[in-house]
Amino acid sequence: MARYVDGFVLPVPKKSVEAYRRMAHKAGKIWREHGAVEFLECVGDDLKVKGVTPFPSRVRLKAGETVFFSFIVFKSRMHRDRVNAKVMKDPRMDMDPTSMPFDPKRMLYGGFKVLVDL
Repeated sequence: MARYVDGFVLPVPKKSVEAYRRMAHKAGKIWREHGAVEFLECVGDDLKVKGVTPFPSRVRLKAGETVFFSFIVFKSRMHRDRVNAKVMKDPRMDMDPTSMPFDPKRMLYGGFKVLVDL
């Protein structure tokens, strides 16, 4: 089955990790209720890799921040579009951008076709 992935990379202040986890948990439940196949939020652990461009440099990580690598899996791009439309209309997703535990302007985002799925 062809799948589709929305991917996110974002810096989060370390003091806000728990608030981010609560927000992501709530959002993940909503995405899953509306049909997402998987919802994962991953916090940086091994970020000082030599010889490649590490995530912290891409998001211009500041002192006291960590990086999240997150993704939502869907059955297809069409399925993603349907699910995301429902999620965006869900009143539980009405979040004030000024109260988010991260700076949404520094978030990297994209939709991806799955090329290899073993």
